[in-house]
Amino acid sequence: MPKNPFRDIFKVREFRKSLIIACKGILYLFLYHRNMRLIFLAGILAFLAGLLLKLKGLELAVLCITITLVFMAEIFNTAIELMMNAITEQYHPKIKIIKDIAAGVVVLACLNSIAVGCALFLRKI
Repeated sequence: MPKNPFRDIFKVREFRKSLIIACKGILYLFLYHRNMRLIFLAGILAFLAGLLLKLKGLELAVLCITITLVFMAEIFNTAIELMMNAITEQYHPKIKIIKDIAAGVVVLACLNSIAVGCALFLRKI
């Protein structure tokens, strides 16, 4: 019997293992990084406010994408900081710039979320 070419592409076990690893990474962020817990809490509160103010489907989708963008920015920022700390614990000007840029991405995502929040919530209040 010929080998099924899709069997190797769609391995459920490998996907499940990757998903577990990713969940462990997110759990690490929640357990050891205060900013992630604060961002998560703010995201949940914003989502609940969207439901309470009866945002329409597209508005709620935009809100969810915005919340996810802030999560992703913080996750990448933390990953970059951990990677740079793994390279060296000593001060290095280029590593400082890399960390500052990563933190800047979080600031931009947060500023965007404030703008989106104002656009969605102010007219409902």
